[in-house]
Amino acid sequence: MPEYLAPGVYVEEIEIGAKPIEGVSTSTAGFLGQTERGPIEPRLITSFEDFKKLYGSLSDGFLFYAVNGFFANGGKRCFIGRIVGVVDDSFKTAKVDLKKDGDVALTVSAIGPGTWGNRIEIKIEDASLHERDKNLFKLSIRYKESEESEPKVVEVYDNLSPLPGLNNCERRVNGISNFITIKSEGIRPDNITDWVALTDGDEGSIQLEDFIGREIVDNDKRIKTGLLGFGDIDEISIVCIPDEHSVNGVTDELVKHCEKLRDRFAILQSKQSDTNIANLWPPKDSKYAAFYFPWLKIIDPLTGLPKLVPPGGHIAGIYARSDTERGVHKAPANEIVRGVVGLQFNISQGEQEILNPRGVNCIRAFPGRGIRVWGARTTSSDPLWKYINVRRLLLYLEESIEKGTQWVVFEPNDERLWARVKQSITNFLTKVWKDGALMGSTPEEAFFVKCDRTTMTQDDIDNGRLICIIGVAPVKPAEFVIFRIAQWAGGSEISE
Repeated sequence: MPEYLAPGVYVEEIEIGAKPIEGVSTSTAGFLGQTERGPIEPRLITSFEDFKKLYGSLSDGFLFYAVNGFFANGGKRCFIGRIVGVVDDSFKTAKVDLKKDGDVALTVSAIGPGTWGNRIEIKIEDASLHERDKNLFKLSIRYKESEESEPKVVEVYDNLSPLPGLNNCERRVNGISNFITIKSEGIRPDNITDWVALTDGDEGSIQLEDFIGREIVDNDKRIKTGLLGFGDIDEISIVCIPDEHSVNGVTDELVKHCEKLRDRFAILQSKQSDTNIANLWPPKDSKYAAFYFPWLKIIDPLTGLPKLVPPGGHIAGIYARSDTERGVHKAPANEIVRGVVGLQFNISQGEQEILNPRGVNCIRAFPGRGIRVWGARTTSSDPLWKYINVRRLLLYLEESIEKGTQWVVFEPNDERLWARVKQSITNFLTKVWKDGALMGSTPEEAFFVKCDRTTMTQDDIDNGRLICIIGVAPVKPAEFVIFRIAQWAGGSEISE
């Protein structure tokens, strides 16, 4: 309680009533895969152009095409986790030491491990303001996309200083350059008249452990890679690995990742070799995953030729588009797949009648209506979690309520707190109901919230537990639309 020791007027701020709960984002995706270059810790990307600037274009896998498909279909934000094979249980990053009078003055390293860093070349020259300050220098960077290509100057940093201040070289380059990081010893390096290449970058073959992820310490910075790195990024709500079939066990780890965190959903894809529909089943039984078939035919932006790619990236973009335009409660189906010119297989109605009950979401071409996603089921055998939108709606509600009620922790656990918690959640769910995400013509039919002596025992209260029970009635998609039509003699009586 505040103290009042001297006579006077005191004005105090107090909190009464409910605190608002803000809905979390559901459209941020996470992609794992191989890239031409770039960092290994997950990075946020907001456009396909940003992806190409940081990660390049050439790749042995399908991540490049998945990210392109994601943004083409309405995606706005995604995290990229670059996968690199280790050598002798460590990452090998290309670097070069620049010297001054025989001592190391500046170490330049590629922004991520791999052989790509050996194609980076640098040059040190006098800065534009060298006459004003002899410590200033200019750093130029050029890069070859492949061993056969000609190097191109990609970045130039002028008037860098090894000393603290606004022009400090580490401050102006690290976190900004798409190619290198630098470590200065506080000494200006000697000029380099000829281009000098970074060396010793290397990478091994991709293993399951690379997708699972590793934790390393680099320049006193702790870095987590792969799915392990995604685990620390709370914004991710959709996860896809375009090359999930390149290594055995990746699909299992992806689903396990989503089931463990319980705040994200996995998009699984068929193999390109899945041609026998009679034997096609989802690879995992999970309420945190959906499975899509077949592969998509696109025009390769790198070659201009047709190419088959897995559908995961395009589907993730459709999830994001549907969430933005309609809401997470809308099933991400009956949606046009953009940037696609064909399918690996054209699926008939009869074939989908076999696949749909198994939890295989088909992508079909309809004359006059384009190529559309024509399925909205999870891979779960539990009928309560049959539909993607129901599972993702509950994920949205759970995470929104969790984040929006953090203020409750350590508050006095009494009737006043219970009433505020109930009111906060009721206000939030009422908005969700008004948005069309819950069944019922009234809020009472759509949900209930209980937080009182009936939900907690005295033992719960004595042990610091506040228990709130919430029930919701999510909307289900109209998967089968049936019109029953009969002839009717006008004016005659019929029984309803």
